[in-house]
Amino acid sequence: MGRFRASLAPLLDVPLMRRVAWHARRIRGGLDRRFVLSLAGGILILVAIAALLITLVEKSWTLQSFGAAFYWGITTIFGQGDSTFVKSPAGWLISWLLILFGVAMLGTITGALVAAVIDFLLKEGQGMGAAGYRDHIVVCGWNSTARDLIQELRGDEYRKRIVIIHGVDRNPGGDHTYYVKGDPTEVADLRRANVAEASVVIVVPTDDSNEADMRDILTVMALKAEAPSVRVVVEVNNARHAEHFQRAHADEVLVTSTLASHLLARSALYPGLAEVVTDIVSGGEGSELYRVALPDDYVGLSANDLSARLRAEHRATLLSIGRGGTTITNPPADYVVQAGDDALVVAESLGQLAPLDMERAMGPGRHPLVVPAGRASRAPDAPA
Repeated sequence: MGRFRASLAPLLDVPLMRRVAWHARRIRGGLDRRFVLSLAGGILILVAIAALLITLVEKSWTLQSFGAAFYWGITTIFGQGDSTFVKSPAGWLISWLLILFGVAMLGTITGALVAAVIDFLLKEGQGMGAAGYRDHIVVCGWNSTARDLIQELRGDEYRKRIVIIHGVDRNPGGDHTYYVKGDPTEVADLRRANVAEASVVIVVPTDDSNEADMRDILTVMALKAEAPSVRVVVEVNNARHAEHFQRAHADEVLVTSTLASHLLARSALYPGLAEVVTDIVSGGEGSELYRVALPDDYVGLSANDLSARLRAEHRATLLSIGRGGTTITNPPADYVVQAGDDALVVAESLGQLAPLDMERAMGPGRHPLVVPAGRASRAPDAPA
């Protein structure tokens, strides 16, 4: 039995089967158990009476004969009874009554199964199901930023499933996303999106008001209460609210208006900068930004040697090294790579490099380091 369950485990762990299991638990919770028990008891009583009559009319009065008649009655109800078991008109009449009852019961069961399938399809189409994904990306809320980031994620080389939590009737993300209609501040809706097993949750404001920021702070608090180890990235309308998001333990806070103004200022001083930045952070043509896990054989290399090997072996340009939640931008030449370090690179593709596993980078159960938006660590004066 243990081997059989182990062989079924991969099949039962696929998202579709996890969704079906969730709906089965939901339907089971809504069943009237007294009706089911009454139906089962009625079937057993009816079959027992029929078996008793057949035993009295046609068979010898023994426990074995009664057991055979009872088995015949059960199989007759389910359409598999032996027609030669009864030989008298009374036996035929009892057999016909059992067959009619079996047809009615089969129709009831078939109708219930069809209703369950229709309910499953309707609930899934209305966003009332459960995602069933693991290591996916969850987007809480919807705005133009969410629409653009989903387009960006679809074109990324390292694709992941996307789940949207929002309160409208239709899926705003289209066919390539799974939709959970609900409120991201509600634990039940977060569980339907399976945020506890997501790789990252992105929270975006539904409008440009301060009230949207306040609601998103509640969303972050609900997320951290339900899934404290999952990384939460937040878009903020008002820069003055960034500190409140950090107090709610958001892992990354992005004030898009501030970022845009900084980029415009740098572009005014250095023409063409905006085009370069847009290219490397987009999923279009050319090189893009990747945060990657460094292979074990890179440990002990200086920043210069690391940069040379990344360039020679992966056509990647080193921008920064991450260590313990701190980013060392433009590290000094003699900065030494340690085990567990990661790197931010510009490259045309991932190639043989692996995307950074955030759980591995932070350690199991460790809370991510909260870094203020737009602020990164400078290289230390002394080498590591």
